[in-house]
Amino acid sequence: MADTSDLIDTLEARSQRRTDRRALFTAFGTASALAGGFALSAGLSSASAQTSTVTDGDILNFALNLEYLEAQFYLFAATGAGLPGTSLSGTGTAGAATGGRRVNFTDPVVARYAQEIAADERAHVDFLRTAIGATAVAQPAIDISADPNGAFSSAARAAGLVGPGVAFDPYASDENFLLAAFIFEDVGVTAYKGASPLVSNKTFLEAAAGILAVEAYHAAIVRTTLYAKGIATPALIDATEAISNARDSLDGSADLDQGVRPSGSGLATTSNIVPLDTDGLAYSRTASQVLNIVYLNRAAVTGGGFFPNGVNGMLRMSAAN
Repeated sequence: MADTSDLIDTLEARSQRRTDRRALFTAFGTASALAGGFALSAGLSSASAQTSTVTDGDILNFALNLEYLEAQFYLFAATGAGLPGTSLSGTGTAGAATGGRRVNFTDPVVARYAQEIAADERAHVDFLRTAIGATAVAQPAIDISADPNGAFSSAARAAGLVGPGVAFDPYASDENFLLAAFIFEDVGVTAYKGASPLVSNKTFLEAAAGILAVEAYHAAIVRTTLYAKGIATPALIDATEAISNARDSLDGSADLDQGVRPSGSGLATTSNIVPLDTDGLAYSRTASQVLNIVYLNRAAVTGGGFFPNGVNGMLRMSAAN
C-alpha cells in the first residue's frame, strides 16, 4: 500500500500536469473557424444568455442531441447502419447523419465493445425520446464523416494527429475508432455530472444518474483499451494526451480533462484510467462548455464541428472562451 507521501505525490503530479497545457492549443479556434465550427449539462454561464429559465425538458433535449451523435457514430461503426427513421423525428430542424460506415475490426474484443456501446446508445435515444414525449427534438444534421474538412479530421488536426489537408478516418482501424470514441466519452461523463444539480424532477434525475453511470462505464472501456494497446504502441497514449489538451483548450480556463498517460508519481505511475480532480471526483462541464467541444470552437457560436447547423432545442450556444 502506498504511504502518505505517495498520495501527496499523486495529487501534486495531477496538478502539475495541467500547468502548461493550454498554450499548446491556442490555435484551435483558428483551425475550427477554417473548418466551419457533449453529453448533458445546462450550466447557466452562457445558457443564461440563451434563456433565463432552463427546464428539465430543455436539459433532457440537450442530452438527446448528444445521444443522437453518439448513437449514430457507434451504430455505423459497429453495424454499418445508423438509427432507424422512427428514432429521428421531433421538433426543430431535422437533419441527417453523414459519413458513417462500418469498421473492419481486427480485434474481436474491440468489435464486441463497439456492438455493446452501440446498443446502449440507441437505447438512450429511445429512452429520452419516450421520457420527453411530444416535445422531443429531432435529430439535427450530424457530421461523422472521414472527410478532410469534416469534424473528426478538424479535431484530429487541431490535436496534431494529422497534418494540413489530411483526413483522420475514424473507421479505418480499431485504433482510429478508439481514438474517435475517446473524443466523445469523457465529455459525456463530465456533462451528465454537470447536469445533476439542475434536474428538479426526481424521476428524471434518477434516469440521468443511470445514463451517467453507463457513460462512465463506456469511457472506462475506451480508456482502458487505449492504455492497454498503448503499452505496445506508445503513440496511442500520446494521442489521448493530445486530444485531451485540445478539448481543454476549448472549454474555458479550468483544466477539466486528462489523457491516459500516468502522471509520473506515486500511485499514478501505473495508469490514468479514471480522470479525476485532486479530491478523486469526476469533472463537470456546463452545456455551453460541451458545445464548445462538439462545435470545435472556443467562441460563442450556435453550430459547427459535429453539428454543422447546431443542436436543436433551447440550449444551443457555446461559451465565449
